Amino acid sequence: MSSSPGMMWLVFALCTVACWGLYGIFLHSGQLGMADQANGRMKAFFVVGIAYLLSAVIGTAIIMWLNGSDWVFPAKGVWWSLFAGLVGAIGALFVLLAFGAKGTPTVVMSIIFAGAPIVNAIVSMIMHPPASGSVKPQFFLGILLAALGGFLVAFYKPAPGNVKKPAAEQAVSAPADHN
Repeated sequence: MSSSPGMMWLVFALCTVACWGLYGIFLHSGQLGMADQANGRMKAFFVVGIAYLLSAVIGTAIIMWLNGSDWVFPAKGVWWSLFAGLVGAIGALFVLLAFGAKGTPTVVMSIIFAGAPIVNAIVSMIMHPPASGSVKPQFFLGILLAALGGFLVAFYKPAPGNVKKPAAEQAVSAPADHN
């Protein structure tokens, strides 16, 4: 793979794959690390919001300033972008809720990352129909394979080994010593 300007989109896409592939397991680890059964998920999500503030707001503002942005934000772009951000944040919240409902990162994230491209493909075709008006059968085969792949990963995931519980969780589940 070359990193020529024509292929930079692929480099960036693969970087996103790496980041989002790590997101679920790191988010789950953050939730457990909060050592708060009742609010650990929300605390983790709160800190994710701070990370978004640092990277998406402050980091992007610095890049736009360095690039000499005109700071004009047309309403159509603002509303679509705001909606995209809400959908993304609500999706992240649902990831945490899935973990809280006893879903594991392996299964939850496999379903999400197999299902999201299917939703993206269908909605993209509705919003931006193909110029020819027809879709090749391979497209539908790809959707079927994505769904099958997500199912197979989720259904046949390896069983976890001995998982260390956070210290606070161990203290709660350990029997009291009455010597």
